[in-house]
Amino acid sequence: MAFPYSILMFFSSCLGINSDVKNRPMTENVSKPTTSIYDIEVVTIDGKAFDLHTLKGKKILIVNTASKCGYTPQYEELQQLHTLHGDSLTILGFPCNDFGGQESGTETEIATFCTKNYGVTFQMFEKLHVKGDEQHPLYKWLTTPTLNGWNKDAPSWNFCKYLISENGELLNYFGSGVKPMNQVVLDAIKK
Repeated sequence: MAFPYSILMFFSSCLGINSDVKNRPMTENVSKPTTSIYDIEVVTIDGKAFDLHTLKGKKILIVNTASKCGYTPQYEELQQLHTLHGDSLTILGFPCNDFGGQESGTETEIATFCTKNYGVTFQMFEKLHVKGDEQHPLYKWLTTPTLNGWNKDAPSWNFCKYLISENGELLNYFGSGVKPMNQVVLDAIKK
């Protein structure tokens, strides 16, 4: 007999099993990244080049976002996280239309939506692809073990999260179902 997904997730969480959370493995399973995240070029939602080097010394949470998704209310918790931990954590939001066409707006429409509905003040970027032939170099780095040292998990939907250390190492991957204020995220930020 097949169990409904919600029941399986309940039992998985009770047993401490969560396939939506991947942590950087112990040293023996990590290779030296071949490139630095700080060398990747990104553009803000208002069309300006953004130098990731300026974030050295702070943790970074990278999130692929969408305005018309069941996970869109996570913007609220992302903003809360930014407000509470903005001195040590930088949140970077990357709108993406790769999943269900849930981010079809222009950059101006996306920025207006985020500000009006969720009071977003953390940095948002131009819309990009997180998978496929047009995958942005940032997401190529996040999802290629030879580039980042260990992780191969690409976003499976909107609002997947990648935590980067103060030194530019990929530390964690959190799937869409892991909310930004989840204790597992908060613990990872504090480490």
